[in-house]
Amino acid sequence: MKLWYSFSKELKLSSKSWYFYLELVMAIVLLLVLLFVVPEDFDSKGKEYMYLDLPQVVQDNYRKNLLEDDVDEEVEYVELEANDAFFPATLYETEESKVYLLESKNALDAITDSERVPTVYAYVNDNNQIGFTYYLQGYETQKLQNLLGVFHNRLAGHDVIEAYSDQLEVRRLYQNSEPLNDRENILPVFLTFNGSLMSLFMIAAYIFLDKGEGIIKAYAVTASSVWHYLLSKIGVIITTSIFTTLIITIPIMGFQPNYPMMMLFLFTSGFFAAALGLLLTSFYDDIVQAFGAMYIVIVIMIMPNISYFTPSWDPDWVKIIPSYVMLQSFKDIISIGGNMTYVLVASAGFLSLGIGLFVLATYRFKKTLSL
Repeated sequence: MKLWYSFSKELKLSSKSWYFYLELVMAIVLLLVLLFVVPEDFDSKGKEYMYLDLPQVVQDNYRKNLLEDDVDEEVEYVELEANDAFFPATLYETEESKVYLLESKNALDAITDSERVPTVYAYVNDNNQIGFTYYLQGYETQKLQNLLGVFHNRLAGHDVIEAYSDQLEVRRLYQNSEPLNDRENILPVFLTFNGSLMSLFMIAAYIFLDKGEGIIKAYAVTASSVWHYLLSKIGVIITTSIFTTLIITIPIMGFQPNYPMMMLFLFTSGFFAAALGLLLTSFYDDIVQAFGAMYIVIVIMIMPNISYFTPSWDPDWVKIIPSYVMLQSFKDIISIGGNMTYVLVASAGFLSLGIGLFVLATYRFKKTLSL
């Protein structure tokens, strides 16, 4: 009952703070961005740049295959700018990508340097076999490199590879799953920002506000428990996070997400983020002093967004950052047929980490009060 009374009191006090309304305004801003700025489908076609140093017969066969896949079955002649020079090219636009065929190796080298994208040089080797040299940028995963190793061979007319790929059985792991559109695909990023980064920042703001008013020091001469106070603050942050998350999610996704799992994950991930914020604030007296540490934490938490939007860059060390797990969990939660086992395991992990951080934060605050 004491804990519930403390939580109720903190919730009433927080509702009178401008920080509370800042969270609501931020949630509304994120919702408006999704509704009126982010389109349902971006023009996300990739660009491929190639130079074919091949016999004319092979080139014609390759161009014929590209033309069959072209959206309007017409070749477009364009000029590409690179390193302050212009290079002619032919453009084939398929449903998935835009393929530029360059007319010289110098053009290919210039595009490679300026565009910072993978490019392809096709040639005939000493054994009169067609070879491909890929100029990569260094961030491509091994899976992507393996895929490139067979992709252009198929387009060049290697019937063995094409026949083998046609016979492969493809099974969907989640039979009822459906892909998210581009607007829905951005939603997990906003939910992670709203649930983790905002929770960390807001609890720090509340704690430093109480420190400035001497409220925390008062616990040294009262019978109230410090952990009651800290847990009540976390409860306020989680409650607000759930409310603002629903403001963002319901207008975009309707009733598609698994809301019970969302509530569970918001509780556990919010508890972790708030406990981390408590631990950080225990080392500083005001938000100015804590700005450096909080800035580093926020930058680290943002880094998995690069991997989320650029799957080809997915190093193992990024996967241990908590926000990486949050992104994947929120994506599963809002997707039809998402992996709820992954969400449950992630929730258990965040709850365990949060409890550990909360114990450390409570110890730190008690130690501070005794000084």
